Amino acid sequence: MPDSLTRSFSNPPAALLERRFDLPDEDATLAFGGRFAQAILQVRLKYSSTPNERFPGLQVQLIGDLGAGKTTLVRATLRALGHAGRVRSPTYTLVEPYSLATETGPLELYHFDLYRFADPAEWADAGFREYFDAGAICLVEWPQRAGGLLGVPDLEFTLEQEGEGRVLIARAFSETGKSCLESC
Repeated sequence: MPDSLTRSFSNPPAALLERRFDLPDEDATLAFGGRFAQAILQVRLKYSSTPNERFPGLQVQLIGDLGAGKTTLVRATLRALGHAGRVRSPTYTLVEPYSLATETGPLELYHFDLYRFADPAEWADAGFREYFDAGAICLVEWPQRAGGLLGVPDLEFTLEQEGEGRVLIARAFSETGKSCLESC
């Protein structure tokens, strides 16, 4: 199995929900990114309307070969969340932070690209753990390069080329991820 399609966590639990999305062209990927953004906002709104509950954040692992559409999906999600500026691929910076204004207050989103990691220890050395514990959205490309250090994600999106388009297999591993995926 190619490195890009290997999970970043060993002994995966059973997915709470799995869905397949056919993305025949870039417009379909952009539309899915828009639905995903709306799902994030709906889940976050549910937490904000529940007393004494804080949005736990969302870790989304994006798996796929080079050119599979991972960054395109992240860009579409950011645009749908209201980001109007440039969306850079974090291949060299490793992480690009975004602070987005939403109806329920600021939303922190971090876009990671771990492609350049040669050893999972690099993830630990980079000090990224704090981003994942802050109630933020963490979209991680090439999560398998961190080995099992990221743990089980809320959502796993696997993108594969199929003909001229893509197929996205989405798996939810937490209740938050499941709620989000049900809205996509």
